[in-house]
Amino acid sequence: MEPLEVDGHFDYHDYRHGLKLLKEDRETSHLANRDDFACPACGEVFEKLFVSERRENTFGDPGNPFCVVRTDDQILLLTH
Repeated sequence: MEPLEVDGHFDYHDYRHGLKLLKEDRETSHLANRDDFACPACGEVFEKLFVSERRENTFGDPGNPFCVVRTDDQILLLTH
């Protein structure tokens, strides 16, 4: 399991070989983990990743356990 590197700023393009882009707009990206990357918070494999540069975000019930990681300018929400 390769962990995601999130020091300073996370760029999902560095992991494009194993992350599938599901949805993207100007400030957010929603991706699926197709290559068993490890969560940078807990070290376990995650299912989906939401990356946001927005200052405020509202989330519904993800239905699964989740981890939150903060970089210098982003919030990453990883569902397991």
